[in-house]
Parts: sequence; C-alpha cells; structure tokens
Amino acid sequence: MRRRDFTAGLLLMAASSPARPQDMAKQHRIAIVRPAGSVAQISDNGNKFYRAFFNELRRLGDIEGQTLSVERYSGEGRPERFADLAREAVKGKPELVVAIGDAIAQAARTADDALPIVWVGADPIRAGLVTSLARPGGNITGVTVRAESEIWGKRLQILKEAVPSASKVSYLDVRANWEGDARDLLEPSHQLHISLVGMLLEEAIPSEYRRVFAKWRRTHRMRSSWTARLSLPRIIS
Repeated sequence: MRRRDFTAGLLLMAASSPARPQDMAKQHRIAIVRPAGSVAQISDNGNKFYRAFFNELRRLGDIEGQTLSVERYSGEGRPERFADLAREAVKGKPELVVAIGDAIAQAARTADDALPIVWVGADPIRAGLVTSLARPGGNITGVTVRAESEIWGKRLQILKEAVPSASKVSYLDVRANWEGDARDLLEPSHQLHISLVGMLLEEAIPSEYRRVFAKWRRTHRMRSSWTARLSLPRIIS
C-alpha cells in the first residue's frame, strides 16, 4: 500500500469515528434561584416569565439538555433560608446565577462576590446591590421592575385621570416591601387627594393572595360592579 493511500485511510477513519467529549459543544451551567414557589415552574412550560426566558436562551443556541445545564432552587417563601440556599447554589460553580428578587441577589452576592449574577427585582440602589443604574459595576446586572421610585407616582396619576372620583386606592404588596413602597407613594397620593390602603401579603404565594383578597372583599364594599373591576389589581391569572 502506498503511503498516501494509508494516510487517506486514517483521515477517513478519523472522520467517521464518534466525536470525543472535547469535540462536542460546551455545555453551559447556570443556577436559577427564586424566593418562593415550586422549582417546577422554572421551565419553558412554567409561567410566562420563565417561558420567555427559556425561549430566548433557545434562540441564542442554549438548549437545556444539549448546550445548557440548569440547576433550580426555591426558598419556599422562607427568607431565613435564603443565605444557605445561595451558598448551595454557588457551591456547584455555575457560570452565573439568575437571582429572582433583591433578597436572593443579596444572599448570592454575599456567598460569592465574583460570580456573575443576573438579577430581576425592585430597586437595586435601595437594596444596596448597585450604586448607579447607568454604571452598576460589581458582579450584578439585570432588570428592575421599578424604573426608579417616580414611576409609582405616575401610576397613581394615570389612575386618577382614568377614575377622577377615586379617593381611596388599595395597593397589593408584600409586607416586607410595604414601608419603602408607601414612602414613594406618600407625596403623590397627597397631591392627588388619594388615601392609600395596603393589602399586605406575608409572602408571595397563592394562599396569601386568596387570604388578602378575601379580607379585602369583607372590608371594602364597592358601590358598583364596574368600580370593583377597575379597582382590583390584575396581579394573578
């Protein structure tokens, strides 16, 4: 056999042999930590937030089970567990942590101040996660659902324009967040002559939503069905 034929044979064998692990696409590893609820919701079959999240990852080429490994954690509505949960999440050395809520992000940063954290929460400045929205620095980036405190006053203003006769507004909130949120709403509510009433959840779980709305129905009787429909926040589906 001539040498070139032998060389060609080796190349064909190499091309037809199974791919070695190092030749396969790298599998990225992330951890997703939420403060409450079932970890089963953290999937492309979960609520709309997680569906959008996994759909976007898939569009970018990160598919769970192929190029992506996802570790899921829930604090089960118990803040005293957040620190231990964050340490458990970072112990596995994921490439990044997706932290849902300020408290989870704070715990994750305390557990590892170098690991990238993608955060979704309220006010990162008030929570002490960053010093500036424009230049957050550190190891945290993400999405704020507050867009700074002024937006809450604007929402009250829009409500007042929609229902000029409104004089009392119920505000659904987690008790731990109520003090700060009420402070942001205090001045605009006075300017708009609106009395703000807190509908306070002990934690963001279905049973608490049911309890709070049942209490609201007992203590606040609306004058007509259209007023009730306008006033009830469309928070849960």
